[in-house]
Parts: sequence; C-alpha cells; structure tokens
Amino acid sequence: MYLSNLSLIAPEIFLIVTAIGYLLVGAIQGNKATNVLCWSAILCFAISAVLLIYTSWDTYFVLGGVLVNNAFSNLIKLIILLGLIVSTALSTQYLYQERLARHEYPVLLILAGVGMMFMVSANNMLALYMGMELQSLSLYVLTAFQRNSVRSGEAGIKYFILGALSSGLMLFGISLIYGFSGSLDFQLIGQSIDNMDAIPPGLTIGMVFVIAAIAFKISAAPFHMWTPDVYHGAPTGVTAFFDLVPKVAALAVLIRLMLGPFAGAYEQWEQILYLLALASLLFGAFGGIAQENIKRLMAYSSIHHMGYMLIGVIVNSDIGIAAVILYLSIYLVTTAGVFAVILCMRKEGLAVNRISDLSGLSKNHPVLAYAMAILLFSMSGLPPAAGFFGKLFIFNAAIAHGYYTLAVLGVLASVVAAYYYLRIIKIMFFDKPLDALDDDIGVERKLVLLGALVFVVGFIFTPDTFITFANAVAASLF
Repeated sequence: MYLSNLSLIAPEIFLIVTAIGYLLVGAIQGNKATNVLCWSAILCFAISAVLLIYTSWDTYFVLGGVLVNNAFSNLIKLIILLGLIVSTALSTQYLYQERLARHEYPVLLILAGVGMMFMVSANNMLALYMGMELQSLSLYVLTAFQRNSVRSGEAGIKYFILGALSSGLMLFGISLIYGFSGSLDFQLIGQSIDNMDAIPPGLTIGMVFVIAAIAFKISAAPFHMWTPDVYHGAPTGVTAFFDLVPKVAALAVLIRLMLGPFAGAYEQWEQILYLLALASLLFGAFGGIAQENIKRLMAYSSIHHMGYMLIGVIVNSDIGIAAVILYLSIYLVTTAGVFAVILCMRKEGLAVNRISDLSGLSKNHPVLAYAMAILLFSMSGLPPAAGFFGKLFIFNAAIAHGYYTLAVLGVLASVVAAYYYLRIIKIMFFDKPLDALDDDIGVERKLVLLGALVFVVGFIFTPDTFITFANAVAASLF
C-alpha cells in the first residue's frame, strides 16, 4: 500500500539515483569530470522535467499519504527543474573562470533540488521538515563553496547559524501544532482546526513559528537579514541559484500550508502575513537605494518582490494564487536574464560587482546594455513590460478583496524601488564609459539572456495564455 503510486515521484527517484552515480564518478575521476557532470546534470534535470510532465497531474497520495501529487505541486516542481537547468548552465563557465570547478557542485545542486521537490509535495509536517533540511544543508555548503574567500566563508557561517535557528523555529512550531491538533498530517490538522470553537493560543504560537521559519527561507522582512550578506559573499553562480530556485519551493510550501492545514485559522495568519508583506515591500524598496554592489541590490530586490507575492497569498482566493503564480514566473525569468548579464561583468579576467562597473555599457556592449534595460524595466513594473502585468494582477486581487491600504502602499513602494532599477539604466547609457567588460560571454549565457528577453517581450502580446494556465493551476487548490 505504501509503495503504490511510486511512479508519481519518478522525477525525484531519478535525481536521487543520479546524485549517487555522480558521487561515484567524482570519487573515481576527481574534479576533471566537473564539466561533464555539470552538463549531464542539465540533461538529467530536463529528463526529470519530461517525466514530470507525463505523470498524472490529478490529486494522488504517495507513500501512505506522506506526499501528495496535484497540479499545483507539479507546476512548482517543473519551475524548480527549469530553474535548476538555468542556474547550472549559468554556473558552469563561472566555475572554471573562478577556479571553483569541483565535482561536488552538480551533486549539491541535485540534492538541493530533490529536497525542494519533496518540500513542495509534502503532506506531512515531518516530510516537509526533512525536505527543507535536505535543501538547506546543500545550500550551506554551496554558499561557502569558494573556500579561499574570506567573504564566502563568512557568508556560509552566517547562513548556517541563521538557518539552524529557522530549523529550530520550524521544529518547535511543529511540536506545538502536533500537541494541539494531535496529528502531523496536513488533512488531519486542517480537520482538527475546523472543528475547534476557538483557536487555542498555543496553536497560534506554533503557527507563528512555522511561518517565521518559512519567512526566513523566502527572505521576507524582518527575517531577511541574511540575504544581502549571503548574496554578496557567495559565488555569483550560487547567488543566481539562490535567487532563482529555493524561494520558489519555500513560497509554494507557504501557500500549501495557508490554504491547507491552516485554512481554518485565516484570521490569525492573515495578520502575520500582512505585516510580513508590508515590511518586505518597505525594506526591499528603501534598503536597495544605497547599495553600490549589484549582488546586494539583487538581494533587496528579491525581498521587495517577495512582498508583492505575499499580498497574493493574503488574498486567500484563486485570483490571488493565480496572480502569485503569474508574478513568480515573470520574476524568475527576468531574474535569470539579469544574472546572465551580472555573470558577464568581468574585466581582465576578474569578476566585478559594483554597479559603477556598468558605466557606459551602451557604448562598449550595446546589445548587453539594451537587454539589461528591457529586463530592468520589467522588474520595475513599468508598462508595457511583463513585470507590469504581474503587479497589475497582484493589485487587482488585493483591491477585489478589500486590501486597499496594502495595494496603495505596494504601488508607492514600487515607485521607490523603480529608482534603483532606473539608476542602473542611467549609469549604462549616460555615464562616462569606464574600462570595457570582457567579451567572453559564453553561449549558455547568451541563450539564457535571449530566452528571458523573448519571454518578457512575448508576454506583452500573449498574456492570456499564461493567465489562463495560472488560473487553472490555482483553481486546483480550492
């Protein structure tokens, strides 16, 4: 009985077997196999995506109800796999440029991906925690992957200590929820809450701890303190991975918890997420203004954008979740394109990360400058770029459900955040040119940048296709 429907987790099983095989190859061949392992990892992620597409997207329970398969979880897993493909492709050349080519890198990416996929499918609190820890342990090592860098080591230690704190919060919250509901199963917790005449304070406290732990994973303020330092200290390829993939899984977990086991406690968690969304919008908008390092700027940008996505969760309806899915998709594609440009920021073979290093880029590398400008216009939410539609649907959902104050503050925060995006465009097109960036861009970065541009521009002409799909997936949760 417990082994029934194992075909529904075939992508995860395939990746686990792949990771074990890579460890054996790495032990035999050493670091000289890194390039082959990285490119074959991309192929394995693609195979897993195909396996996922051809599995049933109807609701089924796996391993005795510990995991669940449905349209929402499968879509998020597909986004995770696409993010893994893009981040691995962006990182491969970077590893050799920075002399970081070690065979453990693709193995850690695969294990992190498996952990995130199990997180998204979890139907039990312990399964959720195990998936989260598998992801986190891999991310700790990736953060400090540049062993000779003091900054990378410092970022790894900071992330490990704060990550351990968030894990403790998660476990303590789970223990309280178990004590008051009598179960770790999502459905049984939901039924127990629905049958309560009043939500006990202990259960509310447990829920707060769980939300706080997830808020740490998605870099929602005020649990964002690790993000700028880790983004700055980690190797740039790892930073791109951080911004593209782990937050997708954590946000999906938050949505499943709020709309599943905690749905009956909406009045309690709605207030918490309201404050998290508002703080994220403000911290992300104002915190990014003073940044001179582009990786730190992207950290505050991610905090800011997470605030908009939390608004969609607060709405607690299919309209809100569809808006989150749409916004998340646009944000991830745009971010992938921006990091493709950031990874091209090298002068005389050395990586540069200051925003001022982009001065006069339009004269030295006009194609790169115009591509970056289009992506930044989208991230700032200026019409008619794809990012404008993402914010439009978030605000539309908020207003439809009476969250006028949050929508107005979101618009104002968007205006503030637009400053640091437009500032980069001003530096690229109007500042005096400095030393030109190296021409060694790489085919994979060109492909990622081209794909991002095609999506951002193409979305303007065919938004209905994406909106219809997002609505269908969101409806499966209700």
